[in-house]
Amino acid sequence: MARRRPPARRPRPRRAGRRDDVSWFVCAVVAFLVLSAVAAALRWLAANWWVLVVGALAAGGAAAAVVRARVLAAREHRLRAARLRLALSGPGGLDHMKPDAFEFAVRDLFERDGCRARKVGRANDQSVDVLAEDPMGRRWAVQCKHKQDPLGGRPVGVGVLYALAGTYQRSHHAHVAVVVTNGRFSRDAHRWGAEHGVHLVDRTALARWAAGSRPLWNVLPRVPAPRDGRRN
Repeated sequence: MARRRPPARRPRPRRAGRRDDVSWFVCAVVAFLVLSAVAAALRWLAANWWVLVVGALAAGGAAAAVVRARVLAAREHRLRAARLRLALSGPGGLDHMKPDAFEFAVRDLFERDGCRARKVGRANDQSVDVLAEDPMGRRWAVQCKHKQDPLGGRPVGVGVLYALAGTYQRSHHAHVAVVVTNGRFSRDAHRWGAEHGVHLVDRTALARWAAGSRPLWNVLPRVPAPRDGRRN
């Protein structure tokens, strides 16, 4: 006869209660130690209250120093912008800039004139490279066209004006549309711009604006009236 195998022993159930008791005990010890440390720190601070005073003064001094540094930096930026004068030719002149640097230079000139301006030119920029808001509340949408050969190269054509006229109000909510170039514009561009209110800043106007101290709205003719009723 075949031997009968003894029945397999069932595993003993784990004693979960004992482990839970140990976990609660460890948590209680940790909590007690943390509370004891906090209580000791509070007693020490109560006995040495002057540390809090010194810390508060130090923090206040550091905050004041940061605010003062920012105010001075902003003031220096305004003064530097007010002194900005750019030439067309020569080292560092507008003619020798890359197109991206030319757009930044146009933005800086608007800031010099007291505007809030930012460069927005990038892929899918809706035909606008610089947006600016002047002190009279007018919003300017500017398309920049830098020419490597400003005198002998091709003039800026009317197609650039078409693109700007179609987006500056609808996409950018601007009041003034401007095309700025260090070169020249075609005859069709001059005629179409005058008929449709797109302002053209050619090489001659750019030289007056960049090297002088007059804002662009005093260089260009027939600029829309200020938004708040003030005269420019």
